[in-house]
Amino acid sequence: MAKKKKKAHHDEHMDESWLVPYADVLTLLLALFIVLFAASSVDAQKFKALASSFNNIFNGGTSFLEHESPEPVEVKSIEPEKENEEEEKKQQEQEELKELQKKINGYIEENGLNLSLQTRLRDDGLLVTLKDGAFFDSASAKVRPEDAELAREISELLVMNPPRNIIVSGHTDNVPINNREFKSNWHLSVMRSVNFLAVLLENEKLNPSHFSSRGLGEFEPIASNDTPEGRKQNRRVEILILPNESNE
Repeated sequence: MAKKKKKAHHDEHMDESWLVPYADVLTLLLALFIVLFAASSVDAQKFKALASSFNNIFNGGTSFLEHESPEPVEVKSIEPEKENEEEEKKQQEQEELKELQKKINGYIEENGLNLSLQTRLRDDGLLVTLKDGAFFDSASAKVRPEDAELAREISELLVMNPPRNIIVSGHTDNVPINNREFKSNWHLSVMRSVNFLAVLLENEKLNPSHFSSRGLGEFEPIASNDTPEGRKQNRRVEILILPNESNE
């Protein structure tokens, strides 16, 4: 019986067609990384050009690599000279407020008002505190007639050139109040600040546009409300004289 002749086995050639899409993927990935890198440092106009180039790649247009690389945009830092100017201006304002504080403290000393008035220089301005015993009777928001003249004298201390913005704030302790005139401590604090400000603005040298009034009730205490002395400290009116930079 004749043996069948085996057919010769020919090696199959490897299909290399996958290399083409693989190369395209690598090109797209390279383009993507370049876009991500460049986008972090280009302006809007250059980024638009990059986006257009990237779009051409997907649409079979010119290669991304054919476009010029965008130049990074220089990030400008705040000029040291400007920082120095701002710091010098802030220091100058503090010095001017210190001089104003000396003037007011001198008035307090000359008139024996240490128990009624006190000053404190803070970062946000010069604070003048009017204690509870001065200007108002208990649970009343009316400036006592005998103290109205003192309020007018204080108004003279607030005449400045250039003028500064001034905030008058009313404060109370946390003992509840509810009568025919005031429904809450907040209401009482608001009316005390408004009435005191009205006396200040009788001085025609003061411009009302630089003044504002607010009531804070019992919500910003400076002492404990657990003792009579602490509650007395919390019942107060404050005048905050702001730095000139706050007017800008």
